[in-house]
Amino acid sequence: MFGGRIWLGVSLDVGMPLTRERQARALHAVAVFGFALALAVAPAGRTAIAQDVFEVSGVAVDVTAETAAAARARALASGEQRAFEILLDRLTLKSDIDRLPVLSATDRAELVQDLSVANEKTSAVRYLAELTFRFKPRDVRQLLRDLAIDFAETPSKPVLVLPVYRAAGVVVLWDDPNPWRDAWRGIGGPNALAGLVPMEFPAGDLADIAAIGAEQAAAGDRARLEALSRRYGTSDVIVAIAELAAAPGGAPSISLTVNRYGESVSEQAIITGVTGQPGEAVETVLRRAAVQVADEIEDQWKADNLLQFERSEIVAVVLPIQSLGDWVKVRSRLGRVAVVDRIDLVLLSRDEARLIIQYLGDIDQLALALAQADFSLREEEGNWILELDSGGAPPEATPPNQG
Repeated sequence: MFGGRIWLGVSLDVGMPLTRERQARALHAVAVFGFALALAVAPAGRTAIAQDVFEVSGVAVDVTAETAAAARARALASGEQRAFEILLDRLTLKSDIDRLPVLSATDRAELVQDLSVANEKTSAVRYLAELTFRFKPRDVRQLLRDLAIDFAETPSKPVLVLPVYRAAGVVVLWDDPNPWRDAWRGIGGPNALAGLVPMEFPAGDLADIAAIGAEQAAAGDRARLEALSRRYGTSDVIVAIAELAAAPGGAPSISLTVNRYGESVSEQAIITGVTGQPGEAVETVLRRAAVQVADEIEDQWKADNLLQFERSEIVAVVLPIQSLGDWVKVRSRLGRVAVVDRIDLVLLSRDEARLIIQYLGDIDQLALALAQADFSLREEEGNWILELDSGGAPPEATPPNQG
């Protein structure tokens, strides 16, 4: 200890940006003094990544067989297969769907970390339950890497979806009927929207109606969108506009314009469309359109957050803290960021920690991933400053009951 600081054999000058060569020397020195670091704080590593991305819950099974034991065995096997399919769909791009592995029951079981069962009911020949499977992150990653399948693990903060519907010159958001809003709610069953982008829907109560109207949402009124986002404690708002028209032959045709506003990304837009078959109900086409848009939102997020194992970078950062307890909390949260491969503490004082972060991808991808864990990363006078933003605190108001 020296002047309230823990020195680990590396001296970093805050006024001088670290070159890559100096960062590498710092990493080497930290490794040499690893024992001293272990005495100061517990080590952080990739094994500390949050397990919830590799957890698939709410898998409902209902199987009838010759005996209750046979029904249970078949239910667990089918539930495991379904959970693994959901996991792969969550992590990978739609363009790779035909390349996803189909494993034997034995190989698949090797990837399961543990299983929990809820709402279990049995009879002499029937078994019903809701299953939760937790898969082994390291083994799943290795499987996908061996198959050269790109994947992402960084979950987005929850986003609020506003379904705006245009038909016959009328624009609706909160008013009934809004079949576009109903279509989104119709795909919100267990695991239907269980990807990396959690999607929430406003209650449509008087406060929501006062906050923003259909035309304002369609026009992207940022002040009103931000106010609604704060009310629900989300970082981003997605305005999904569906416009009904008639295709040749009278089939329903839906034009889709989807804009994402908020902190996580600069404004993003998806423009596409879905055309039904002659005689197909508008509600059916809208439901298919909602699934397509949800898939596009997921794919756009994954594409921005694919893990680039072939590209490993390091960055030295200064982390302002108020106590050792702050550092322990921050370290734990950093360990759950998917692109962070290694964290080395170089210097710890009463008011700051200096770290070297080894990460996958580029600095923009790191900043985006950190933002999802309520960190901000910015460059200031040649140094990188890492701070835990106010977004890490609970929202100012409790979101309204959405039933």
